[in-house]
Amino acid sequence: MSSKEGRRVYVSRPIPEPGLDLLRPSCDVEVKPTGDMVPHEELVEKVKGRDALLCLLTETIDEEIIEAGSDLKIIANYAVGYNNVDVESATKRGIWVSNTPGVLTDTTADMAWALIFSIARRTAEADKFLRAGKFHGWSATMLLGGDVYGKTLGIIGAGRIGAAVAKRTTGFKMRVLYSDMVPNEELEKEVGAEKVDTDTLLKESDFVSVHVPLMPETTHLINAQKLAMMKPTAYLINTSRGPVVDEAALAEALRNNVIAGAGLDVYEEEPKVHPGLLELDNAVLTPHIASGSVETRAKMATMAAENVLAALDGKTPPNAVNSV
Repeated sequence: MSSKEGRRVYVSRPIPEPGLDLLRPSCDVEVKPTGDMVPHEELVEKVKGRDALLCLLTETIDEEIIEAGSDLKIIANYAVGYNNVDVESATKRGIWVSNTPGVLTDTTADMAWALIFSIARRTAEADKFLRAGKFHGWSATMLLGGDVYGKTLGIIGAGRIGAAVAKRTTGFKMRVLYSDMVPNEELEKEVGAEKVDTDTLLKESDFVSVHVPLMPETTHLINAQKLAMMKPTAYLINTSRGPVVDEAALAEALRNNVIAGAGLDVYEEEPKVHPGLLELDNAVLTPHIASGSVETRAKMATMAAENVLAALDGKTPPNAVNSV
């Protein structure tokens, strides 16, 4: 019998080598060679006879795939979120589901701040302006943006990432508001954050940064009604999950100057982006790169691989999100 028997792993997209380097010595590993999304019907075939699936958030791992993967011992999601996996179906079949929490907290928080500065100070718009040959000298009224220092930052969802974003306000003397189901006493002590309801946060914040998981109750949490509550000088930032924001309503609000701008890294129907947003200069749009630092993506790959190896060794994966 091969030493790799019972350790057949399918990786649905290329991931950083540190994760693959952990798997290859003891596992028979197949990696999809290209970075595009695996078609659903292809993934159904690929999981057959596999002992582990290491997938990305962009793959929908539904009941049909899970049924096809009757030998699976684990579905290791290369992401902190796992709403793309039918965890209930996996649990019924005794399959572990794991994620990669914590490791991307600071990198994602940094990206939220990158979007805050980019949209407030119009850096993406200014870059395009200069490259188009429109810069003919300094002007007192050219590309005026909004200040960040001394303003109010509202955090919707004060978990790990939301709290990390809030803690970065210290050097900017910002007032911090947050809304969450539970109080974050550490955040209140560290930066003087005030817990308020979401409507109050929207009405009083100059920057609103969204950090909630995707659930039925958070789908379109930010809709036309909520956007209308915000200041016309305010900015919306989303690095959580795309469907949390109603993109059509946001495009309309930006077009009509209901709010000043938005910075988005996630979208409702990735990789598609609402065409109305693509037309607007007061929207900074990045392609889901919030965790995209060399160090963090390598750590995520290692963590996902460690979850796979634990399950194949008959142990509880260190980052299991279910119990089997």
